[in-house]
Amino acid sequence: MSQIRHQPIAPTQTESHPAGDVIPRHRHDDHQLVYVSAGVLAIKTEQGDWVASPHRAAWIPAGTWHEHRFYGQSEVHTVGFPVRELPQADPAPAVLAVDGLLRELLVACTDPALSAGERRRIRAVLKERLHHAAVQPLSLPAAQDPRLARACQLVVDDLRRPRSLPWLARQVAASERTLTRLFRTEFGTTYPQWRTSVRMFHAMVQLAEGATVTETAHRCGWATTSAFVDTFSRTMGQTPGAYRSAAIP
Repeated sequence: MSQIRHQPIAPTQTESHPAGDVIPRHRHDDHQLVYVSAGVLAIKTEQGDWVASPHRAAWIPAGTWHEHRFYGQSEVHTVGFPVRELPQADPAPAVLAVDGLLRELLVACTDPALSAGERRRIRAVLKERLHHAAVQPLSLPAAQDPRLARACQLVVDDLRRPRSLPWLARQVAASERTLTRLFRTEFGTTYPQWRTSVRMFHAMVQLAEGATVTETAHRCGWATTSAFVDTFSRTMGQTPGAYRSAAIP
């Protein structure tokens, strides 16, 4: 795919992307809402990583540099909003919960067969529903301190091994107290909470690529499949099996 840099207008459209497809780093002058009705989309920004999936849409504010990477055969729906339409929009990327109504609105709004009048009416309802969409906490903010960044990379490099905070502190030449403080100040969370988010992020990708629930649990570091199912269900509001079925067309 050709390199994309500054694309002023964020398009409202539906596109299909094969597994592994990448849309290089770019930005829009418009806000953009990104939803995938099948597959999983990982969005990398300067602030961190975000995931759009059949139950989550990613909000990308105007001017935000971002890159898309698709996992599994994906059907992606993007809706652009000129800044003047949503002047009070959230200035930071976010992940929004997608219920049944919001899903249908996003899919319908990006239907190329719509007339201008139909699209205008659907967008009006969509904007109203966005005010009520819950912000989901699952994201991976980018570390600024090099010691924290290195510690995070060590965990991501081998999710199967339950790296302890003391072990990580030794590897990055920092005290355990310092590393604990960095997780709190930069991510607003504890190390165990962050590690769970990382494993959930990668579990979503694994499931979208066709891995079984048991394979995913093992690859992402859960001791048992039942423990993975419990954590995933509490975090996502659905079982990993149901999520896998929705992500794979």
